[in-house]
Amino acid sequence: MGAENKRVGVVGVPGGWSSELLADHLERRTGFRCLIDMERVACDISTGEVRCGELRLDSLDALLIKKAGPDYAPSLLDRLEILRLLAERGLPVFSDPCRILRVLNRLSCTVTLELGGIPIPPTCVTEDLDEAARAVEEYGEAVLKPLYTSKGRGMRTVRAGKETRASLKEFQEAGNQVLYVQKLMQVPDRDLGIVFLGGEYLGTYARVRKRGSWNTTTANGGTYAACRPTAEYVALAQRAQDLFRLDFTCVDLAETPQGPVVFEVSAFGGFRGLATAGIDAAAAYADYVLGEL
Repeated sequence: MGAENKRVGVVGVPGGWSSELLADHLERRTGFRCLIDMERVACDISTGEVRCGELRLDSLDALLIKKAGPDYAPSLLDRLEILRLLAERGLPVFSDPCRILRVLNRLSCTVTLELGGIPIPPTCVTEDLDEAARAVEEYGEAVLKPLYTSKGRGMRTVRAGKETRASLKEFQEAGNQVLYVQKLMQVPDRDLGIVFLGGEYLGTYARVRKRGSWNTTTANGGTYAACRPTAEYVALAQRAQDLFRLDFTCVDLAETPQGPVVFEVSAFGGFRGLATAGIDAAAAYADYVLGEL
């Protein structure tokens, strides 16, 4: 069977720009369109049957995971486990759910980067308020990050001072039992999203900070811009993404007075940012998957 006859399902968010775009590109190439909402999926563990409505997912030729859900949350881990069942029973899944699991949790991603020798900001992880307060005192100013989040949602900054412990307690009681405390780095008004497809460098975009914002995320008013990174930055991002071996990934990197640091590696981002650099990531990803099949 030629690639033009392959039936590839896109796991994504119905109505989501990147999910719909990816499904459109696959339809143009194969004549088959299938956008799968994990909220509608049912899995019979004993038989291995996984359905979305009347469609059996194991009847497809492959699955491409664009989004496991609209928001980062621990529930995405459960959805990925269902997809892992399909992958380990022989269905090609891009990227492998086990590899996505390692980047979805911020702490798991951070530990892997540290063990891989990738420069990251100073970070303290603890459930103890006194230890977290001690880290903030050492850093001077820190960012508190939920373990499951994207585009900076739920993050907040905290300064060393009389209100430090109260701020930490409030953050913990908001549903963040594990406190992820990271030093607020002095960076330029932008950071970079360096994107790889099939382990090869695809392109880079910048996220430019809105005046008055502490971060560059589009959720806080940041904007995307085209960018041409140095060979040093691409090489560092390549080392970071090599640790996870995802089919499509974006490495978030920023320059500091101490040199470049990597904030995270993402399995889902990059499409809209790359569009500002004139790169249609959805088209490239669709071609890659069909080529692999």
